[in-house]
Amino acid sequence: MAITHTMTPLGGKGHFFEGARWRDGAWWVSDLYAHEVLRIAPDGATRVIARVDGQPSGLGWLADGTLLVVSMKDRRVIAVAADGTTRVHADIRALTACYANDMVTDARGNAWVGNLGFDLFVGEKPRPADLVHVAPDGTARIVAADLLFPNGMVVTPDGQTLIVAETFGARLSAFAIRPDGSLGDRRVWAEVGRMPPWDELHSLLQTDIMPDGCAIEAQGCVWMADAMGARVVRVAEGRGIIAEIAAPPGMGLYSCALGGADGNQLLVCCAPDYDDLKRAAVREAQLFIIDLPAFMVSKA
Repeated sequence: MAITHTMTPLGGKGHFFEGARWRDGAWWVSDLYAHEVLRIAPDGATRVIARVDGQPSGLGWLADGTLLVVSMKDRRVIAVAADGTTRVHADIRALTACYANDMVTDARGNAWVGNLGFDLFVGEKPRPADLVHVAPDGTARIVAADLLFPNGMVVTPDGQTLIVAETFGARLSAFAIRPDGSLGDRRVWAEVGRMPPWDELHSLLQTDIMPDGCAIEAQGCVWMADAMGARVVRVAEGRGIIAEIAAPPGMGLYSCALGGADGNQLLVCCAPDYDDLKRAAVREAQLFIIDLPAFMVSKA
């Protein structure tokens, strides 16, 4: 489905934006290689909320409004106080095999954190990863295994289901959320492309899509960044991709969020590529706002 749209730049350029969210009337993102968490007003005014030397990624909030940030390289979840000071909310090094990555939280302050499973930056042999649950008190445990690079995640509006984008699995998988934050009833929520073989690192490129950061509509469709295809796609349960929007020429697209005053804006995080050395060296990443048709995001 073709969508008529314009992309409006938001704020200044960065190194590589991730973890996009809408909260309290503003957009929130991590700039991985600036080591900063940013709050960006609708007019583009930007404020640094926290600095995370271990490289910030996924963002979420506890029930009392405390900001949580994934610190990728030291595999911790950091809590940020209102004055910007930080503390370790959860240490998940013993529960993760490689860099921690994206995260989603629910209204009760439960957090689910993904990780790469293997170090693709140094060419390690691919292996599946576990998903970690961090309770509101910071207690952490593994709640799902054998995910093919769990990346972007969303919780459905009713709070009952966690949907996980598997970057090297060409699919979205869903889990029932139990009262204690553990997960069950795993199923494929939507297949979105061709599953690559998991023999060697290079074989993971034998696919046509790489699911990345996600956002969910009130009516249940998921918007998902495609890190391979330089696009953001709209995915329906059991049907797969039903619409797509291409990134600007020369850009890839790696995360997205739904928000805005009327809830009908899509924020997309774009950069020329995801090469860590190239992105750390220059500020070429850009955030864009897309105004979506109201029928796509309104409640049924």
